[in-house]
Amino acid sequence: MTVKLDILSDPICPWCYIGKAHLDKALARIPNHPFVIEWHPFQLNPDMPAKGMDRREYLETKFGGQDGAVKAYAPVVEHAQQAGLTINFEAMKRTPNTLDAHRLIHWAGIEDKQTQAVDALFQAYFVDARDIGDSEVLGDIADSIGMDAAVVQKLLSTDNDIDDIKARDAHSREMGVSSVPTFIVDNKHAVPGAQPPELWLKVIAEIMDQVETSNS
Repeated sequence: MTVKLDILSDPICPWCYIGKAHLDKALARIPNHPFVIEWHPFQLNPDMPAKGMDRREYLETKFGGQDGAVKAYAPVVEHAQQAGLTINFEAMKRTPNTLDAHRLIHWAGIEDKQTQAVDALFQAYFVDARDIGDSEVLGDIADSIGMDAAVVQKLLSTDNDIDDIKARDAHSREMGVSSVPTFIVDNKHAVPGAQPPELWLKVIAEIMDQVETSNS
C-alpha cells in the first residue's frame, strides 16, 4: 500500500528547506512509511528577472527596508537552527529566478532522482550560497546526483518544458495554493507550511492504521 505525497516547493524558499528537514526526520523514524513523493513547481517570485537580482535590493524592496527584512527572516533563522540546518544568509549575493531550477527537478524526476535534485539545490543555495539560476551551477548540481551535466546544460539553453512548468505553477495557484511548502496527502488533504516531525509521525500512523483496518 502506497500513498502519494505531492510537495509544492521552491528551491529558494527557506520554509520549504525547513519543512523537508522535518519530513525527513519523521520518515527516517518509520522506514516502512507508505509515502511516494513527487515534487511540484511553485515560484515564490514568478516575475523575477531571468538573471535574478541583487539579494539585498530584493529583500529591502519586498520587506520595506533593511529592518523589515531582518524582522521577516528572524523566525526563519530560529526554526532553521532548531531543525539543525545551516542557512548562510550573509554569503548570498543574488536572489535567482528559479524557473530553470524547477526544470532540473522535473528532468531529475524522469531519472528517479527528484528528491536528490531538491536536496542538492537546497544545499547549493542555502549552505553554499551559489546562484541556482545559473546554468553552469545547475549543470554541476546535475552532475553531483548522477545526471549528465552536458545534456542538462544543453536542455537549459532551450525552451524545453518552460511552458509546462509555468502551467503547473499556475494550476496550483488556481487551486488555491498561495504559499509553500504545501503538502498534499493522497490527492485529498492539503498540509500547508513547515510542519514539525511529530505531525508527520501522526499522519503516517493514521494512514498505516487505516491500511491495517482495511486489510483485516
